[in-house]
Amino acid sequence: MTSLLSDTPTPLTDAASVRTGDALLGAHSADAYAELMHEVVDALAQRFTDVDAPTSANDRTSLEARVAGFDLDGQGIGNLAALREADDLYARNAVWFHHPSYVAHLNCPVAVPAVAAEAMLAAINTSVDTYDQSEVATLMERRLVQWASRHVGFDSGDGIFTSGGTQSNLQALFLARENVLRDQQAQTVGKAEAGRGEASRREIMSRLRILTTSQTHFSISRAAHLLGLDAEAVVCVDTDAAGRMDAEALAELMRDINDTGGIVMAVVATAGTTDLGVIDPLAAIAEICENANVWMHVDAAYGGGLLWAPRRKHLLAGIGRATSVTIDFHKTFFQPVSSSALLVRDIRLFDPTLHHNDYLNPEAEALSAEAEPNQVDKSLQTTRRFDALKLWTTLRARGAGEIGDLLDVVCDLAAEVRELLDDQPDFEVLGASDLSTVLFRFSPVAADTSTADELVPMIRRVLFRSGRAAIARTTIDGTPWLKLTLLNPDTTVADITAVLDLVRATGHGILAGRHLESTTPDQEQKSTLGQGQTFTTIEGGAA
Repeated sequence: MTSLLSDTPTPLTDAASVRTGDALLGAHSADAYAELMHEVVDALAQRFTDVDAPTSANDRTSLEARVAGFDLDGQGIGNLAALREADDLYARNAVWFHHPSYVAHLNCPVAVPAVAAEAMLAAINTSVDTYDQSEVATLMERRLVQWASRHVGFDSGDGIFTSGGTQSNLQALFLARENVLRDQQAQTVGKAEAGRGEASRREIMSRLRILTTSQTHFSISRAAHLLGLDAEAVVCVDTDAAGRMDAEALAELMRDINDTGGIVMAVVATAGTTDLGVIDPLAAIAEICENANVWMHVDAAYGGGLLWAPRRKHLLAGIGRATSVTIDFHKTFFQPVSSSALLVRDIRLFDPTLHHNDYLNPEAEALSAEAEPNQVDKSLQTTRRFDALKLWTTLRARGAGEIGDLLDVVCDLAAEVRELLDDQPDFEVLGASDLSTVLFRFSPVAADTSTADELVPMIRRVLFRSGRAAIARTTIDGTPWLKLTLLNPDTTVADITAVLDLVRATGHGILAGRHLESTTPDQEQKSTLGQGQTFTTIEGGAA
């Protein structure tokens, strides 16, 4: 048998070579496939053991040059050589989310059983668009959807796995739009019959409004654009001092829109804003939406995992009164990308997604007593990976309770880090997260507000380029902030303290460099010793 570990690829010159060669996975190549996978797994395990920084510290120019140097049209180099090459190019230069100095974005370390399941689903290559392509995979995904819906509070709910929160939010707003258009067109038909004219779909769409806050995820405004809504369709609701939606302001804004001829298509509440990590008052928002018969969508991509966190589940009180909910399992359930779901309160709400094709899900078959459960009937995607297997395996291996406990751990860590920063005179802290983000900035006494603003992107860039730490930055009400996003339960306060020390040292280094640049040669010669003393003083935080 030809080994997949061969450094020389088998020429694909005839049908026999395709069947017996080393290119495709099948019965003839199963043993060699196992050998190759062992090689990859062993190499990755060694990298996880040896990695000592979250990023490679290679500059983009050198990486671009190296990537450009590979010939993608030439003769193959063989499976083993190609995988070793990929290890050296990709894995060596990857961003490592499990490293305690990676505290930038909503990327999490991944559950071990989920990674193993990822290999399983990739090799089998199931597509869960129709039942005849997936069989048990469809049934497993549906069971998981029922499980998640029940925890949300959708006892008769349904859902579909998606590529991420952006797609989940897009589909939720698509369903909301179609729901409103159906109701509005039904009303205008009645008006037309009464001689008052019938509004067109385009005219109705021009009046649709989505109400949310300035802290909502950018995918909401993008979805509005993709759905053909007007530029002013997304209207921001005022927030309280903590950044949560003001329910009274929401009610008043809804009245104003209705009074001026607009139509509230949906209210989007956020359970875990990306920057501040806060949760909108879901119960109060639900009350308003129910009274106005308005679609309420909860973007819980970040905070949905709290449903399983024993000490913080109460923060999502009222989520079961929503119409639809987004949950990203690849954030707070420690799943490999991608693993998200859109859940809806009633299965009939998926009706606008349904589209029949004779080669895929014929309508005649769908109406028969033997109708197959085709997931494409609910999904915006056709071909779709069996990503639910990763979550299924994780739940069976570790239990949902353990995952919830781990989420509580990272939220506790964020609270401890915030307290730590509060006690540091050269740091400012913004707000208090319900989840695991911390907004702060380096602001020594020697630096005025403008200088502190300028230091934020500079500190982040220096640390990222050095490979020593990966932190994020954002802007709130015009003020730039550094951001810690803590999603690693193995990270300790000591680990974060080390990152903060790097931030402080980098900030002082930048300030010292500016001081040297502004010093004349004569002043520099007279104060050589003083410069060292000044830097020591700055390091001590007294300057």
